[in-house]
Amino acid sequence: MPQSASHIEENVRIADQLKRAFEGDAWHGPAVLEVLQGVTARAAASKPIPGAHSIWELVLHIAAWDGVIRRRMEGQALQLSDEQDFPPVKDTSDSAWLSALENLKQRHAELTQGVLSMPDFRLISQVPGKDYDFYHMLHGAVQHELYHAGQIALLKKVAR
Repeated sequence: MPQSASHIEENVRIADQLKRAFEGDAWHGPAVLEVLQGVTARAAASKPIPGAHSIWELVLHIAAWDGVIRRRMEGQALQLSDEQDFPPVKDTSDSAWLSALENLKQRHAELTQGVLSMPDFRLISQVPGKDYDFYHMLHGAVQHELYHAGQIALLKKVAR
């Protein structure tokens, strides 16, 4: 018999929302991986909107933040430099693009697994070096994924 929503631990709910925002079946529309389907290395590296980040830069940015959030959950007080926040794309080959996508998937899987292994009582603990708790940071991670999925969707349309 399925558990009622009131009996599901909050970390499981957050992990589910992270998964939906990243992989699909999100209420709002396409998730990160759904909007990335069919994006070539050339399209990912292009900058169709002057002054905006490329799809590739957004992919590196999402992966960087998924990694930071995971490491903060392990107790590290981290902040990214500007270059770490939006890493530069140095190699625009097809193989580098595939590698960037695999890294994104790996960082996200590690984050989701970390959320699932985090006991609910830790959700109200303060994030190291921050003035907010893990609950807010993790819900912010869901919002972050969706925000950038929207940006990628627009860049993909403009690049066509």
